[in-house]
Amino acid sequence: LSATPSCAYMRPGFPREQQGPQLNTSVPTRLQAGKNPTAEKLLVAASELMIERASIEVSLSDIAQKSGVNAALVKYHFGNKDGLLLALLARDAATEMSQLEYLLAQKIPPTAKMRLHIGGIIRAYHQFPYMNRLIHYLLHESTAEAADEVSKFFVAPLLDFHRRLLAEGIKCGEFRKIDPVLFYTSLIGACDHLFFGRHAMSRAVGVGPVTEDVCREYIKHMEALIFGGMLAPAAENAPA
Repeated sequence: LSATPSCAYMRPGFPREQQGPQLNTSVPTRLQAGKNPTAEKLLVAASELMIERASIEVSLSDIAQKSGVNAALVKYHFGNKDGLLLALLARDAATEMSQLEYLLAQKIPPTAKMRLHIGGIIRAYHQFPYMNRLIHYLLHESTAEAADEVSKFFVAPLLDFHRRLLAEGIKCGEFRKIDPVLFYTSLIGACDHLFFGRHAMSRAVGVGPVTEDVCREYIKHMEALIFGGMLAPAAENAPA
């Protein structure tokens, strides 16, 4: 991180061109394909099937057929089906986790970083609609080893990001004092329920699928909800 606090940039009353560098949006949005082309074919096939079926219940034979790869190679590359699911989640989460460090390093106010983070998390769940179900499955229904791995590459880095961004915002006077664990629970729980709980809501009250419009509206809703409760009094009336 730069030695200059991000709250030193983009202060009210200064022309935008004098407020420091803006967010560089040229960061790659996807990592390069895995080094092993056969393993990558299996991951791509599994991902596409889960999106098509809106379910993580896909068989190895279906994955093999869609990828054009022998099903026996799943064991060779991943050990078993749960190993493939873990690798798929790790692949999808890697891009999002790498962008957390990138976002922290930007010379923009903590409130602006948080706004980008909220939108990014919701869009990630929208881009990979099976991701939340994979997380639930691997944390609670697979092996202890799988749960440990998910905690290491997803839960722990995200919690650490929240801890550091909240501390930055508190230091700048933009955020009130907030427990990072409670914040993580609030944000990720809300994002998760939009996708995981939507199936139950659709049966109960006829709620439709998560479209691009729904995603955009939910981002606005979560921004208003979170900033309404976390901004310090002096920051509530200041521009983001």
